[in-house]
Amino acid sequence: MAEKLAAPVSPQPGRCAYFVERKKRFCKMVPARGRRFCGEHAALEEENARRRIPCPLDSKHTVYEDQLQKHLKKCNSREKPKPVYFAKDINAGLKGATELPEEKVSISALSKEELENLIRKLKRASNGIKSVLKDQICSHQALQEALNDPRNGDAAFKHLKQQASILGNMKRLNLLGPRRCFIEFGAGRGKLSHWVDRALQDAKDVHFLLVERATTRFKVDGKHRKNSFERLQVDIQHLCLNKVPVLAEEKPPVVGIGKHVCGSATDLALRCLAETYANLCDDDRRESPAAKRWKSSGTNGSPNNSPSETFSKSLAENWSPVAGIIIALCCHHRCDWKHYVGREFFTTAGLGVTEFNYFKRMTSWATCGMKKSGPQTSTIKTESKEQGSEAEEHEPDDGIMECNSDSLQGLLTAEERKQIGHLCKLLIDHGRIEYLQQRGYDAVLQYYTEPSVSLENVLLTATPRQSSLPHLMS
Repeated sequence: MAEKLAAPVSPQPGRCAYFVERKKRFCKMVPARGRRFCGEHAALEEENARRRIPCPLDSKHTVYEDQLQKHLKKCNSREKPKPVYFAKDINAGLKGATELPEEKVSISALSKEELENLIRKLKRASNGIKSVLKDQICSHQALQEALNDPRNGDAAFKHLKQQASILGNMKRLNLLGPRRCFIEFGAGRGKLSHWVDRALQDAKDVHFLLVERATTRFKVDGKHRKNSFERLQVDIQHLCLNKVPVLAEEKPPVVGIGKHVCGSATDLALRCLAETYANLCDDDRRESPAAKRWKSSGTNGSPNNSPSETFSKSLAENWSPVAGIIIALCCHHRCDWKHYVGREFFTTAGLGVTEFNYFKRMTSWATCGMKKSGPQTSTIKTESKEQGSEAEEHEPDDGIMECNSDSLQGLLTAEERKQIGHLCKLLIDHGRIEYLQQRGYDAVLQYYTEPSVSLENVLLTATPRQSSLPHLMS
């Protein structure tokens, strides 16, 4: 076994003299002329003419004490002004309610009787839910050239196949068209919106809103064509779409899209569209004199209405602020009872926050069984929305670590754990479907790609019930 390299006894010439114990080497920053330490470690300088102190906004960095006030005005950790569309916790779900804290009890710590009882509850609640989803694996011409590019690696090819299928499903549901606004939740680099833009070709009056709470590297914003693109750096939990200028002024139908919107971010996005935005839009229409005149023009029952007047009347009566929703689901172990939109479905089935917290962790069993195949399937690789990489690995959940626990080995086989994990995911997703159905949407779950492309291969789609106006307006 090779011996570890010894730590250097002195810093490199022209480098900081501070020894970083964690890295077993000297700091590589360049100090000012005549100094031994860089600005970050200047507090260790022998002469004490100027003292450095930790920044009160972020103790991870230091600042000269006599320049503190100046630094606080430009520190990257300072609280920045809130955008006009920020409304605290507007999509959060439970507000001010006292809920049970999430229990961090290990699943492997459950007794055999407790685990069996939990599985019985799961199967009883899932009884009657369609467990076999329909395959809706589609493609779109806009991505054919990229899919056939031999320079693509395996990871890039898999992402392109997923994006092509999402676009194909959007076309199938008549969601690709002019005079609408596409809102990508958890946009990351914005690749999905980029391909939607390419697919729309010369469609007019199209807007894109890219919602991402984190700053993102390697964005593809510079590759967009002539359509309007705007980034909204805000957590979905605090996003009030009605206050986004382009929506407040032009009021186009919106289409919510997302590729691997992690855990509770999906619930926040659904509530943002189907509840907060839709309800506020309905309030605006009821208060609008134009809307009242539009409706009253049809109440006279005149038999001589022209076709254009008939269409206008139909538009006024059936128009929905949300033309459609299409989201590739992901990372159920990151769901949160407070934000979950299917709480009513769970409570009706006799389940509560305790069962939810166990089930969400057991969803990892649906994929952890794939780990035994070898290195290439040892991790769940999907696109991370908060990172700049095309192929990024999601953080594992404790449930994944418990998949091969000795205490579970004797109770459940790998195949049984996998089936239970899929059932937990289905139960959580069905609560989302019922939530959308109660709000007037035809909502469906389907497989949009093969497991070999992505283990997170379920797509949620929803369109307003009894409304075909979006594609009539194309």
